Amino acid sequence: MSASVQVSQMKRHLHHQRKEQRQHKEKEQHYESSSQLSTKSSVSKQTFSTYKTTSHRVKTSVKTEKGQEVVRLSPLPKRAKRTYLAMDLDKEVIGYVIPVFRANHEEVRSLMEAREEDVTEEGINYVAMRNLFVREAREALEVRVEKKTRTTHIRESAERLELNKTLEEWTEFRKKMNPDSLMHAPEFIGRPRGQTVWEGQTITLHCTMAGWPRPRIAWYKNNVLIDAKTHSEKYTVESNYNMHSLQIKNCDFYDTAQYRVSALNVKGEMSSVATIVVKRFQDGEEGGPLESKDYGPAPEHGIIFQTTILDKFEVAFGREGETLSLGCTVIVYPTVKKYQPEAMWYRDSVPLKESKWVHSNWSGQRATLTLVHLNKEDEGMYTLRINTTSGYETFSAYVFVRDAEVEVKGVPGAPLDVCCHDANKDYVVVTWKQPAVEGSSTILGYYVDRCEVGTHHWAQCNDSPVKYARFPVTGLAEGRSYVFRVRALNKAGVSRSSRVSETVVAMDPYDRARLRGPSAPWTGMIKFTEEDHTVGEIPGEPVDVVVTEATKSYVVLAWKPPVQRGHEGVMYFIEKCISGTDTWQRVNTSMPVKSPRFALFDLAEGKSYSFRVRCCNSAGVGEASEATTDITVGDMLDLPSAPGTPVVTRNTSTSVVVSWAASKEVKHLVGYYVEYSVVGTDVWIPCNNKPVKQTRFVCHGLTTEATCEFRVKALNAAGYSLSSSHSESVVVRAAVSVPAQPTAVTLLEAHKDTMVLGWSEPVNDGGGAIRGYFVDYRTVKGKAVSQWHELNLQALTTTSYKVENLKENVVYQFQVRAMNMAGVSKGSVPSADLECKEWTLTVPGAPVGLHFLEVRDSSVVVLWEAPAFDGRTPVNGYYLDMKEAQAVEKGWKAVHEKANKSKYMKVSGLEAGTAYVFRVRAQNLAGVGRPSAVLGPVLAETPPGTKEVSVEVDDDGVISMVFECSEMSEGSEFVWSKDYQAITDTSRLTIINEKGRTRVIFNNPSLEDLGIFSCVVTNTDGISSSFALAEEDLKRLLDISHEHKFPVIPFKNEMAMELQEKGRVRFWTQVEKFTKDCQLDYVFNDVIINQGGKYTMNFDKSTGIIEMFMDSLEVTDEGTFTFKLVDGKAKGTTSYVLIGEEFRALQKKSQFERAEWLRKQGPHFIEYLDFTVTPKCDVLLKCTVGNVKAETEIIWSKNSIEICAGDEAMKKLEKKDSVLTFNIGKITKEDAGIYEVFLKDKRGQDMSRFDLTNEGYKAVMNELFRVIANSSTQIEVLSTEHGLVLHSTVTYYHEDQRVGWLHKDAKISASERVKSGVTGEQLWLKINEPTERDKGKYTIDVFDGKDGVKRVFDLSGRAWEEAFEEFQRLKAAAIAERNRARVIGGLPDVVAIQEGKSLNLTGNVWGEPTPEVSWTKNERELASGDRYLLKFEHGKFASITINAVSRADSGKYALVVKNKYGTEYGVFTVSVYNPEDEEGGK
Repeated sequence: MSASVQVSQMKRHLHHQRKEQRQHKEKEQHYESSSQLSTKSSVSKQTFSTYKTTSHRVKTSVKTEKGQEVVRLSPLPKRAKRTYLAMDLDKEVIGYVIPVFRANHEEVRSLMEAREEDVTEEGINYVAMRNLFVREAREALEVRVEKKTRTTHIRESAERLELNKTLEEWTEFRKKMNPDSLMHAPEFIGRPRGQTVWEGQTITLHCTMAGWPRPRIAWYKNNVLIDAKTHSEKYTVESNYNMHSLQIKNCDFYDTAQYRVSALNVKGEMSSVATIVVKRFQDGEEGGPLESKDYGPAPEHGIIFQTTILDKFEVAFGREGETLSLGCTVIVYPTVKKYQPEAMWYRDSVPLKESKWVHSNWSGQRATLTLVHLNKEDEGMYTLRINTTSGYETFSAYVFVRDAEVEVKGVPGAPLDVCCHDANKDYVVVTWKQPAVEGSSTILGYYVDRCEVGTHHWAQCNDSPVKYARFPVTGLAEGRSYVFRVRALNKAGVSRSSRVSETVVAMDPYDRARLRGPSAPWTGMIKFTEEDHTVGEIPGEPVDVVVTEATKSYVVLAWKPPVQRGHEGVMYFIEKCISGTDTWQRVNTSMPVKSPRFALFDLAEGKSYSFRVRCCNSAGVGEASEATTDITVGDMLDLPSAPGTPVVTRNTSTSVVVSWAASKEVKHLVGYYVEYSVVGTDVWIPCNNKPVKQTRFVCHGLTTEATCEFRVKALNAAGYSLSSSHSESVVVRAAVSVPAQPTAVTLLEAHKDTMVLGWSEPVNDGGGAIRGYFVDYRTVKGKAVSQWHELNLQALTTTSYKVENLKENVVYQFQVRAMNMAGVSKGSVPSADLECKEWTLTVPGAPVGLHFLEVRDSSVVVLWEAPAFDGRTPVNGYYLDMKEAQAVEKGWKAVHEKANKSKYMKVSGLEAGTAYVFRVRAQNLAGVGRPSAVLGPVLAETPPGTKEVSVEVDDDGVISMVFECSEMSEGSEFVWSKDYQAITDTSRLTIINEKGRTRVIFNNPSLEDLGIFSCVVTNTDGISSSFALAEEDLKRLLDISHEHKFPVIPFKNEMAMELQEKGRVRFWTQVEKFTKDCQLDYVFNDVIINQGGKYTMNFDKSTGIIEMFMDSLEVTDEGTFTFKLVDGKAKGTTSYVLIGEEFRALQKKSQFERAEWLRKQGPHFIEYLDFTVTPKCDVLLKCTVGNVKAETEIIWSKNSIEICAGDEAMKKLEKKDSVLTFNIGKITKEDAGIYEVFLKDKRGQDMSRFDLTNEGYKAVMNELFRVIANSSTQIEVLSTEHGLVLHSTVTYYHEDQRVGWLHKDAKISASERVKSGVTGEQLWLKINEPTERDKGKYTIDVFDGKDGVKRVFDLSGRAWEEAFEEFQRLKAAAIAERNRARVIGGLPDVVAIQEGKSLNLTGNVWGEPTPEVSWTKNERELASGDRYLLKFEHGKFASITINAVSRADSGKYALVVKNKYGTEYGVFTVSVYNPEDEEGGK
């Protein structure tokens, strides 16, 4: 074939190619739009690739009219014209499919600049392209044989290639300029910026977005969609043209989050994130949850934090729709500034994140978690974890969520945990968990609802209910976001809807991978992959077609797309074939599916089918895939088998532990539901509303003492299993558990090879009596410790143990474990390091076994046991100490002064609601031993329903004590004790126990029965009470008992006592009814006393008043005074007990009253000598005297030296009425001394003393300082030429008074620029040359004897401006005064000179700058010349010389100096005289 023929064929081939391009110029082309990859080389490469691809055709040989054989290529396959409208299944247009132009930026820019006018250019280009194609078409029709050289052929080939490239680039540019081809993915012109604001401010996020069609904008907070319409008070969203904004009003700490704006159109999605941090107004900045915390040089380095979680939340019960809060108080010790531990919340070991359902708050001291609108998904084990640099501390409790109240009785509960899986373009699988409550009948199925995000319309996805907890939803619109919910159905009706699922986007997973971004809501930029070279080809066959799910209702197919599927994407046709036939039937005939998933419904149950899939695109339908194996329509997932029979064990008074064997035959287990029923009711109640996978569950919320049985059922997606067999019935009550650890392991005594240990009983005995203790030991050497070794193999029954065969001078540690019927506790906290060596101490050890009874609002009874080691002598008493639980170690105080010989004590005077701790110390003759382990804390609070022991006397005179308890449980007993010890002598008492009531009868009441009777109810929370039966009480009870048998004489009042003048004591009472035969005995300590001596007695039978007087009280008078009356058979007795502190106080007061009476018989002091400070700061010593006569001597002395007449101090004495005054005046150290005043005359004398030394002098000075400090005036500011002076004035200033100045609450240190001092009564602070740094708050702190009196002045704002302006003015004036021009000397006032003489005067001048100098005569300026010679030298000396003066030169002269600061005149008078005239005159 000649070269000409080849060229002609090539031209024909090019012509045919251009024709195909024109036919398909509207075809969609996708290229990568990233400008970073758009280079000229890539365009060239793409062009070459296209050319190369389109040239692959079938070659055929034909002959021309001239008989020449010509090779022709087969035509391209015909394709349907591609539509550019994207439609959903309902044939509704939802967007466009637009090619994206891809080219070099420089080429695009050059092409754009060349286009000056669209119309003109389009016409020119059209003509040029038409002529080109017409010319080439004509050439293609002629077959010419031309002979060309190889060089010419190569050049023409290169020109053709260049022309081809230019044409294709121009075609693509024209496509981009087409208005229908301008659509492109969203892109940000301006992104929102992160900001940091204070609480209470309003913030706005802005962004500018481009894209076509116009993108839909959505704002998210921490991946949660912001609904501005619902929360209009918080958010405002605006969109104007391409400007979009989100306004957050009144920001608070919870607005700290990541805010994302997302833009979506049919071409893709783009999002951008901005972080908002809201700071609180506090000293230390607190970073938001998204802000990294930098603590600088780690101030907590080397600190071991101890974390304690208090006020813990308990097992909680909520109901759907309610709001539930959990919280704990956290104490982290020590407290480090700017360091805050991290608080994290978990549900079932999964960290919780902030959402619209979950809100957490952590203040550093209180951690709270709020669950908004509870759903059953919120049920689970909640854990609070506090993380510090030293580790972490956790606390957990279970939260149960019950079903909400239903409107229709018998409907099932709402499903839960709705999730979406396997999302594709038009398909998604929705799964859920079945509810625990099926209702009055079994669940028939479930309805699945969907709602497009941004709307409120819910559409039901399935017409008939599905039995499986899994459903494939089809018919979704590609690119749209959806949420789903599920409802259960039984014969009674439809349940409430479940909580909505997370948002899911209908999108091809492969597109999602190509976008390289996460699922909706999306973040990041969209990136398009390169167009593959298979555009225009029929797609290949799908691979790996499998049946993923098969149920009675539907079958789900899944497959993988073909490797070569074209950039335009593929769709699928599904075909089915009944087993045993060869007939394939297309399932989706009307519309191909877009997703590689498909759900087939309406299949015949029990039949077998096989399936295959075909791909299709605009080029045609591809080959079918390999067929699946035969699948029989039916449930592939069977129901689980029934779990094993539950085993129930007791836990607490309201909970039990249920364990069971797992289901043996189960696939894809979802979990188990546990149910219980009170025996006899046949009503089954779910224990958990969220399935649990473990085979052990703690059921809470049960009724104490109720008898219950339990059952368990398993579930998977197919449904519920049969319920397990019923458990054995169990009574709900607290179980016996292992006791708590013993506490306070201490050393009681030590010898060379022996050590005696003591410890305290566990706080909690686990519900069973402690049966014994085990002691372990280990050796300590430095910081190394050995392993623990057992000391006793047999349990100890006491809380002390003597360890023998130890090594002397070896250091040991010990731990103790307690044992009850449930087992052995953990080891106690190891004791301190204890060295085995001989003790030299002789005091007793620490008491042990501290416990408490009878806790009330204001009292508690503390009991203890004797120490294991008595010391060298027996223990003879105990001391009880107490303090508030939160008080520091110095807060311990003794409850009593004298040693208590008993091993118990009732502590009164407590404050209700306050927690206290106690300790006890033992005493022997050698001293007081160390304190016991601390008992408590004990909260002073009377338990609800507490009753006290009461004493009754029945009609028969029987005395008894009664105690009632309404909270007794099975096994509870009443245990009585006397003086808190077991009652051994039962002959004196008869105890009768009835249900909830006990009674103790005194068989023969006597003094032997005196004591404290207490009653404890076992198996309760420490319910106890007591009654102290004293002798008086016994007598009273006996009297009451006697009154029931014998009449008594009534008294109007009991015997009373009063103290009279001279210290005389009067005992008296008044009898209400008696006869004249009534006999009276005066009894003291059971001994009858008679009239006479110090006793005076009187019984006035007219009034019934009985009196007995005692002139004075002596030691022997301590006891009981009794009036005994006998009136026939009736008897009456009244007594007054005067013993102990009351007697000693009365005796002391009686003696004082008698002494005072004697003192007041003569001159005496009504008010003793004391001091006062006047407002003028004068110190006065004053006293008030009484019963003073004219002859009474008043003597003053200082330091035992009498102040006599003529002394200077005598002038300071003054007596006005009965007030004596010594005016010290302004006190100095010389005035210190002991001042005394004596009063005496023949009637007696009295003396008063005031010690004005040491503490007395200090007290006077402190009072003086107080008066001075309170007299200080408010701070004022004074401007001077040197700076500012802040000053305050006091009435008087003492040299010892401390005065301090502060600037901005910081002490001011003295310097050359800032000085403070006192001038007279003025306290001042001078600030020389003030600057802006001197602005602020100034405080003067004047010592007032205690803390100080502060006066504050804010030197800022207008005060600063005025003061600083005045300072500048004065400074300028001072500078002007210093530097102004002036005459400083040298000129006389008057100059008399003889005519004809020469006058020379020189004046000294000064000024800065150097002044201007001039001379005047009679106010007329003189000019230097022959007559007047004026000079000014060195800037200091101005001189005037007048040669041969004459009378005309007489006059008033002035030296005038002037500069910019002022002018001054040095005036002098010149008088010229002629001697001859004077002589002639004479």
